[in-house]
Amino acid sequence: MRHHLMAAVAALCCTTALHAKDIKIAHVYDKTGALEAYAKQTQIGLMMGLDYATNGTMQVNGNKLVVIEKDNQGKPDVGKSQLASAFADDKADIAVGPTSSGVALAMLPVAEEYKKILLVEPAVADAITGDKWNRYIFRTGRNSSQDAISNAVALDKEGVSIATLAQDYAFGRDGVKAFKEALKKAKVVHEEYLPTNTTDFTAGAQRLFDSLKGKPGRKVIFIIWAGAGNPFKIADLDPKRYGIEIATGGNILPAMAAYKNFPGMEGATYYYFAIPKNPANNWLVTEHYKRYKSPPDFFTAGGMAAGIALVEALKKTGGNTNTEKLISTMEGMSFDTPKGKMMFRKEDHQAMQSMYHFKIKVDPAMPWGVPELVREIKMDEMQIPIRNKR
Repeated sequence: MRHHLMAAVAALCCTTALHAKDIKIAHVYDKTGALEAYAKQTQIGLMMGLDYATNGTMQVNGNKLVVIEKDNQGKPDVGKSQLASAFADDKADIAVGPTSSGVALAMLPVAEEYKKILLVEPAVADAITGDKWNRYIFRTGRNSSQDAISNAVALDKEGVSIATLAQDYAFGRDGVKAFKEALKKAKVVHEEYLPTNTTDFTAGAQRLFDSLKGKPGRKVIFIIWAGAGNPFKIADLDPKRYGIEIATGGNILPAMAAYKNFPGMEGATYYYFAIPKNPANNWLVTEHYKRYKSPPDFFTAGGMAAGIALVEALKKTGGNTNTEKLISTMEGMSFDTPKGKMMFRKEDHQAMQSMYHFKIKVDPAMPWGVPELVREIKMDEMQIPIRNKR
């Protein structure tokens, strides 16, 4: 009797072992290079998202989730070859990343070549879900249009005159274009584009002030800037004497230290840890303080959203990693993130999501300007263009 039982147990264990397999997720991101700080947040967020969505088991349907890390060093050619090697050599089922939009654009065709999903987080350029898109690309990160349009919604009132200040390359020009398209009531009176390496903003500021100073009503300089150089230095030239305000989108916490000089400044942000009230965000904030003694940032929330999206999709397929099954599961799929509900739009696989209209408050206890919520701008309030001709 006992012998039969042992044989039965042995048979049982082997059949389950046969079905359970590792699900391999490649994270190809800018672990070193200019965007290292952002990349680190994404990695932490991704691991926390997988942890949260699997209730700490790191398994879906008995299949173990294995994350393979690749560092593309912020270089497009490296990202391209690493994604290929993740699919070909590591036999990754699905990939996440990268940080830089330039690297992402180089990686998109690789996903198509290997017929495997690349979940883009956090690269922002519109082209990723726009004219360079293919059906294997999904994105949990926000796109330039979502950034720009939410800021337009926050500032769009009758009688408002706006001048824009942006970097003279794709990120800046795309952002201004989307921002302008979204304005229905306010008027853009001037566009100022400066080289990405600008450190002296005096001449640009003078042109901005001249374009606005005689205008009646509310006057705003809207800034779209990333990376080096501090465009907020234009405040030292005292735009207040002309009644000119400065507005901008949200940013990572270290960059928001500069916002302390602008109490009352308005804009729209992708995420700030104290704003969303939902179980995923409560867990993220509590756990992040526990593990890292600091609040989660922009890209931590994004990484977590990506992790949750993958687990939700795999739960729905019962752990099946077949690409076609995953695509049909993920198109139109809703999932709960630290920002509340997101939904992958069928047409371009861009995650539709809320943004947050804020006003800066200075709190002496915080090293950064605190974006207080004015109101949540819900996904259906933003007309995000479909730019992939699908």
